[in-house]
Amino acid sequence: MSIRDFVDSNFHHFNAGEVKRTAQSLASFIANGGKIFLTLAGAMSTARIGKTLAPLIDAGHIVGISCTGANLEEDIFLLTANSHYRSVANWRDLTAADDAKLFTQGMNRVTDVCIPENQAIREIERSILPLWHDYSDNNKSALPHEFIYQALLEDRLSLSGNLSESWVLAAAKNNLPLFVPGWEDSTLGNIFASHVIQSNIAIETIKTGIHYMTELARWYQHQDTPLAFFQIGGGIAGDFPICVVPMLNQDMQKTVPLWSWFCQISEATPSYGGYSGAPPNEKISWGKLTTTTPKFVIESDATIVAPLIFAYILDQ
Repeated sequence: MSIRDFVDSNFHHFNAGEVKRTAQSLASFIANGGKIFLTLAGAMSTARIGKTLAPLIDAGHIVGISCTGANLEEDIFLLTANSHYRSVANWRDLTAADDAKLFTQGMNRVTDVCIPENQAIREIERSILPLWHDYSDNNKSALPHEFIYQALLEDRLSLSGNLSESWVLAAAKNNLPLFVPGWEDSTLGNIFASHVIQSNIAIETIKTGIHYMTELARWYQHQDTPLAFFQIGGGIAGDFPICVVPMLNQDMQKTVPLWSWFCQISEATPSYGGYSGAPPNEKISWGKLTTTTPKFVIESDATIVAPLIFAYILDQ
Protein backbone atom coordinates (compact mmCIF):
# COMPACT_ATOMS: atom_id res chain seq x y z
CA MET A 1 0.00 0.00 0.00
CA SER A 2 1.36 3.43 -0.92
CA ILE A 3 1.65 6.28 1.60
CA ARG A 4 -1.21 8.06 -0.15
CA ASP A 5 -3.46 5.00 -0.05
CA PHE A 6 -2.55 4.35 3.58
CA VAL A 7 -3.42 7.89 4.68
CA ASP A 8 -6.62 7.96 2.64
CA SER A 9 -7.72 4.60 4.01
CA ASN A 10 -6.74 4.91 7.67
CA PHE A 11 -6.67 8.59 8.69
CA HIS A 12 -10.26 9.61 9.49
CA HIS A 13 -10.77 11.84 12.52
CA PHE A 14 -9.08 14.24 14.92
CA ASN A 15 -5.45 15.07 13.99
CA ALA A 16 -5.31 12.07 11.67
CA GLY A 17 -8.34 13.36 9.79
CA GLU A 18 -6.80 16.83 9.59
CA VAL A 19 -3.61 15.32 8.18
CA LYS A 20 -5.61 13.60 5.44
CA ARG A 21 -7.67 16.68 4.64
CA THR A 22 -4.52 18.80 4.51
CA ALA A 23 -2.65 16.36 2.27
CA GLN A 24 -5.59 15.94 -0.09
CA SER A 25 -6.16 19.69 -0.33
CA LEU A 26 -2.47 20.43 -0.90
CA ALA A 27 -2.21 17.74 -3.56
CA SER A 28 -5.18 19.29 -5.35
CA PHE A 29 -3.69 22.77 -4.95
CA ILE A 30 -0.45 21.63 -6.59
CA ALA A 31 -2.29 19.73 -9.34
CA ASN A 32 -4.05 23.00 -10.20
CA GLY A 33 -0.75 24.85 -10.65
CA GLY A 34 -0.02 26.02 -7.12
CA LYS A 35 3.39 25.98 -5.43
CA ILE A 36 4.53 25.68 -1.81
CA PHE A 37 6.30 28.32 0.27
CA LEU A 38 7.63 26.39 3.25
CA THR A 39 8.67 27.62 6.69
CA LEU A 40 10.87 25.53 8.99
CA ALA A 41 11.17 26.09 12.73
CA GLY A 42 12.28 23.71 15.45
CA ALA A 43 14.96 21.10 14.85
CA MET A 44 13.51 19.71 11.64
CA SER A 45 16.87 19.38 9.91
CA THR A 46 18.31 17.35 12.77
CA ALA A 47 15.14 15.26 12.53
CA ARG A 48 16.27 14.55 8.92
CA ILE A 49 13.38 16.26 7.17
CA GLY A 50 15.65 16.34 4.12
CA LYS A 51 14.74 12.73 3.36
CA THR A 52 11.35 13.87 2.08
CA LEU A 53 11.95 17.61 1.60
CA ALA A 54 14.87 17.27 -0.84
CA PRO A 55 12.78 15.23 -3.32
CA LEU A 56 9.97 17.76 -2.96
CA ILE A 57 12.40 20.55 -3.90
CA ASP A 58 13.81 18.56 -6.82
CA ALA A 59 10.27 17.90 -8.06
CA GLY A 60 9.69 21.66 -8.30
CA HIS A 61 6.88 21.80 -5.75
CA ILE A 62 8.77 24.17 -3.40
CA VAL A 63 9.42 27.70 -4.68
CA GLY A 64 10.80 29.28 -1.51
CA ILE A 65 11.75 28.47 2.08
CA SER A 66 11.97 30.53 5.24
CA CYS A 67 13.91 28.79 7.99
CA THR A 68 15.73 29.44 11.20
CA GLY A 69 19.51 29.65 11.16
CA ALA A 70 19.54 26.37 13.08
CA ASN A 71 17.69 24.50 10.34
CA LEU A 72 19.99 25.95 7.67
CA GLU A 73 23.18 24.90 9.42
CA GLU A 74 22.01 21.64 10.99
CA ASP A 75 21.23 20.14 7.60
CA ILE A 76 24.84 20.86 6.63
CA PHE A 77 26.18 19.62 9.96
CA LEU A 78 24.45 16.32 9.25
CA LEU A 79 25.72 16.23 5.69
CA THR A 80 29.28 16.83 6.87
CA ALA A 81 29.45 14.64 9.96
CA ASN A 82 26.70 12.05 9.57
CA SER A 83 28.84 9.11 10.72
CA HIS A 84 29.85 10.96 13.92
CA TYR A 85 26.33 11.65 15.18
CA ARG A 86 25.29 9.72 18.29
CA SER A 87 21.79 8.61 19.26
CA VAL A 88 20.74 8.60 22.91
CA ALA A 89 18.14 5.91 23.53
CA ASN A 90 17.43 6.75 27.19
CA TRP A 91 17.51 10.53 26.89
CA ARG A 92 14.63 11.03 29.35
CA ASP A 93 16.71 9.40 32.07
CA LEU A 94 19.84 11.50 31.62
CA THR A 95 21.12 13.37 34.65
CA ALA A 96 22.87 16.72 34.68
CA ALA A 97 26.12 14.80 35.12
CA ASP A 98 25.34 12.73 32.00
CA ASP A 99 24.89 15.90 29.95
CA ALA A 100 28.07 17.36 31.42
CA LYS A 101 29.88 14.23 30.23
CA LEU A 102 28.46 14.72 26.74
CA PHE A 103 29.79 18.27 26.81
CA THR A 104 33.32 17.10 27.65
CA GLN A 105 33.04 14.63 24.75
CA GLY A 106 32.11 17.43 22.35
CA MET A 107 28.58 16.13 21.81
CA ASN A 108 25.80 18.75 21.64
CA ARG A 109 22.52 17.04 22.54
CA VAL A 110 19.20 17.79 20.84
CA THR A 111 16.71 15.54 22.68
CA ASP A 112 17.80 12.05 21.55
CA VAL A 113 20.61 12.87 19.12
CA CYS A 114 24.00 14.50 19.60
CA ILE A 115 25.68 16.83 17.10
CA PRO A 116 29.47 16.41 17.16
CA GLU A 117 31.23 19.70 17.87
CA ASN A 118 34.51 19.09 16.03
CA GLN A 119 33.39 17.04 13.04
CA ALA A 120 30.29 19.17 12.32
CA ILE A 121 30.38 22.68 13.77
CA ARG A 122 34.13 23.36 13.73
CA GLU A 123 34.54 21.67 10.35
CA ILE A 124 31.96 24.03 8.83
CA GLU A 125 33.68 26.97 10.53
CA ARG A 126 37.04 25.99 9.00
CA SER A 127 35.45 25.72 5.56
CA ILE A 128 33.40 28.90 5.58
CA LEU A 129 35.81 31.22 7.41
CA PRO A 130 37.97 31.83 4.30
CA LEU A 131 34.82 32.93 2.44
CA TRP A 132 33.93 35.39 5.18
CA HIS A 133 37.49 36.78 5.13
CA ASP A 134 37.49 37.08 1.34
CA TYR A 135 34.22 39.01 1.30
CA SER A 136 35.34 41.21 4.18
CA ASP A 137 38.73 41.97 2.61
CA ASN A 138 37.09 42.93 -0.68
CA ASN A 139 34.25 44.95 0.83
CA LYS A 140 31.64 42.48 -0.39
CA SER A 141 28.60 41.19 1.43
CA ALA A 142 26.10 38.37 1.05
CA LEU A 143 23.15 36.82 2.80
CA PRO A 144 23.90 34.02 5.29
CA HIS A 145 22.58 31.20 3.10
CA GLU A 146 24.51 32.46 0.07
CA PHE A 147 27.77 31.56 1.81
CA ILE A 148 26.39 28.06 2.44
CA TYR A 149 25.27 27.72 -1.18
CA GLN A 150 28.69 28.83 -2.40
CA ALA A 151 30.54 26.44 -0.10
CA LEU A 152 28.41 23.53 -1.31
CA LEU A 153 28.50 24.32 -5.01
CA GLU A 154 32.26 24.94 -4.97
CA ASP A 155 32.94 21.67 -3.09
CA ARG A 156 34.52 23.48 -0.15
CA LEU A 157 33.00 21.05 2.34
CA SER A 158 34.04 17.49 3.09
CA LEU A 159 30.77 15.58 2.89
CA SER A 160 30.07 12.19 4.46
CA GLY A 161 26.29 12.06 4.54
CA ASN A 162 23.77 11.01 1.92
CA LEU A 163 23.70 13.84 -0.63
CA SER A 164 20.15 13.00 -1.73
CA GLU A 165 18.90 13.57 1.83
CA SER A 166 20.16 17.14 2.20
CA TRP A 167 17.44 19.71 1.56
CA VAL A 168 19.95 22.58 1.64
CA LEU A 169 22.07 20.91 -1.06
CA ALA A 170 18.92 20.39 -3.15
CA ALA A 171 18.01 24.04 -2.59
CA ALA A 172 21.50 25.19 -3.61
CA LYS A 173 21.49 23.10 -6.78
CA ASN A 174 18.06 24.48 -7.71
CA ASN A 175 19.03 28.04 -6.68
CA LEU A 176 15.96 28.07 -4.46
CA PRO A 177 15.10 31.41 -2.81
CA LEU A 178 15.91 31.05 0.87
CA PHE A 179 15.11 33.47 3.69
CA VAL A 180 16.76 33.07 7.10
CA PRO A 181 15.46 35.73 9.49
CA GLY A 182 17.20 35.97 12.83
CA TRP A 183 20.24 34.09 11.52
CA GLU A 184 22.27 35.69 14.32
CA ASP A 185 20.49 33.32 16.69
CA SER A 186 22.35 30.27 15.40
CA THR A 187 25.63 28.52 16.02
CA LEU A 188 27.24 29.94 12.88
CA GLY A 189 25.78 33.35 13.70
CA ASN A 190 27.49 33.20 17.08
CA ILE A 191 30.72 32.08 15.43
CA PHE A 192 30.57 34.93 12.92
CA ALA A 193 30.04 37.43 15.74
CA SER A 194 33.05 36.01 17.58
CA HIS A 195 35.24 36.54 14.51
CA VAL A 196 33.95 40.09 14.08
CA ILE A 197 34.96 40.79 17.68
CA GLN A 198 38.33 39.00 17.57
CA SER A 199 39.57 39.56 14.04
CA ASN A 200 39.32 41.94 11.11
CA ILE A 201 36.10 40.61 9.57
CA ALA A 202 33.73 43.50 8.89
CA ILE A 203 30.32 43.18 10.48
CA GLU A 204 28.78 44.25 7.16
CA THR A 205 30.10 41.08 5.48
CA ILE A 206 26.83 39.29 6.24
CA LYS A 207 23.57 41.00 5.40
CA THR A 208 20.76 41.23 7.93
CA GLY A 209 17.09 40.36 8.25
CA ILE A 210 16.08 43.67 6.67
CA HIS A 211 17.94 42.58 3.53
CA TYR A 212 16.00 39.32 3.66
CA MET A 213 12.69 41.18 3.92
CA THR A 214 13.50 43.42 0.96
CA GLU A 215 14.52 40.35 -1.05
CA LEU A 216 11.32 38.58 -0.02
CA ALA A 217 9.21 41.59 -1.05
CA ARG A 218 10.89 41.75 -4.45
CA TRP A 219 10.51 38.00 -4.93
CA TYR A 220 6.85 37.89 -3.85
CA GLN A 221 5.84 40.60 -6.31
CA HIS A 222 7.21 38.54 -9.20
CA GLN A 223 5.33 35.34 -8.39
CA ASP A 224 2.73 34.41 -10.97
CA THR A 225 1.40 31.20 -9.40
CA PRO A 226 -0.82 30.73 -6.33
CA LEU A 227 1.30 30.17 -3.21
CA ALA A 228 0.56 27.78 -0.36
CA PHE A 229 1.98 28.90 2.98
CA PHE A 230 3.03 25.67 4.69
CA GLN A 231 4.24 26.46 8.20
CA ILE A 232 6.11 23.92 10.32
CA GLY A 233 6.23 25.13 13.89
CA GLY A 234 6.00 28.79 14.82
CA GLY A 235 8.45 31.53 15.68
CA ILE A 236 10.31 33.84 13.36
CA ALA A 237 10.56 31.35 10.49
CA GLY A 238 6.80 31.61 9.99
CA ASP A 239 6.00 35.06 11.37
CA PHE A 240 8.63 36.81 9.23
CA PRO A 241 7.59 35.74 5.71
CA ILE A 242 3.81 35.76 6.18
CA CYS A 243 4.04 39.47 6.99
CA VAL A 244 5.40 40.39 3.56
CA VAL A 245 1.84 40.55 2.17
CA PRO A 246 0.44 43.18 4.56
CA MET A 247 3.74 45.06 4.31
CA LEU A 248 3.37 45.32 0.53
CA ASN A 249 -0.35 46.07 0.58
CA GLN A 250 -0.60 48.31 3.63
CA ASP A 251 2.83 49.90 4.15
CA MET A 252 3.80 50.26 0.50
CA GLN A 253 0.28 50.68 -0.91
CA LYS A 254 0.86 47.95 -3.48
CA THR A 255 -1.75 45.46 -4.64
CA VAL A 256 -0.52 41.89 -4.32
CA PRO A 257 -2.53 38.70 -3.77
CA LEU A 258 -2.76 37.26 -0.28
CA TRP A 259 -1.44 33.79 0.46
CA SER A 260 -3.67 31.33 -1.40
CA TRP A 261 -3.56 28.34 0.99
CA PHE A 262 -2.45 27.89 4.58
CA CYS A 263 -1.43 25.10 6.91
CA GLN A 264 0.39 25.08 10.22
CA ILE A 265 1.73 22.04 12.04
CA SER A 266 2.22 23.09 15.63
CA GLU A 267 1.68 22.09 19.23
CA ALA A 268 1.57 25.72 20.40
CA THR A 269 -1.61 27.07 21.96
CA PRO A 270 -3.21 30.47 21.34
CA SER A 271 -4.36 30.68 24.94
CA TYR A 272 -1.34 32.66 26.13
CA GLY A 273 -1.16 35.31 23.41
CA GLY A 274 1.68 33.64 21.51
CA TYR A 275 1.99 34.24 17.78
CA SER A 276 3.10 30.66 17.19
CA GLY A 277 -0.28 29.31 18.22
CA ALA A 278 -2.41 31.98 16.53
CA PRO A 279 -5.27 30.33 14.62
CA PRO A 280 -5.56 31.06 10.88
CA ASN A 281 -8.65 33.28 11.23
CA GLU A 282 -6.62 35.71 13.33
CA LYS A 283 -4.41 36.23 10.28
CA ILE A 284 -7.42 37.50 8.33
CA SER A 285 -7.54 40.57 10.58
CA TRP A 286 -3.91 41.33 9.64
CA GLY A 287 -4.46 41.10 5.89
CA LYS A 288 -2.49 37.89 5.45
CA LEU A 289 -5.30 35.48 4.53
CA THR A 290 -8.82 35.88 3.20
CA THR A 291 -12.09 34.43 4.45
CA THR A 292 -12.03 31.92 1.59
CA THR A 293 -8.39 30.79 1.94
CA PRO A 294 -8.22 27.02 2.62
CA LYS A 295 -6.90 26.78 6.18
CA PHE A 296 -5.61 23.80 8.13
CA VAL A 297 -4.11 23.41 11.61
CA ILE A 298 -2.55 20.11 12.66
CA GLU A 299 -1.83 20.04 16.39
CA SER A 300 0.79 17.32 16.38
CA ASP A 301 4.49 16.49 16.16
CA ALA A 302 5.85 17.94 12.92
CA THR A 303 8.64 15.35 12.80
CA ILE A 304 5.91 12.74 12.28
CA VAL A 305 3.33 14.69 10.29
CA ALA A 306 5.43 16.69 7.82
CA PRO A 307 7.21 13.66 6.28
CA LEU A 308 3.83 11.96 5.86
CA ILE A 309 2.37 14.93 3.99
CA PHE A 310 5.50 15.38 1.88
CA ALA A 311 5.49 11.69 0.99
CA TYR A 312 1.78 11.95 0.18
CA ILE A 313 2.50 14.76 -2.30
CA LEU A 314 5.37 12.82 -3.90
CA ASP A 315 3.30 9.64 -4.13
CA GLN A 316 1.92 10.35 -7.59
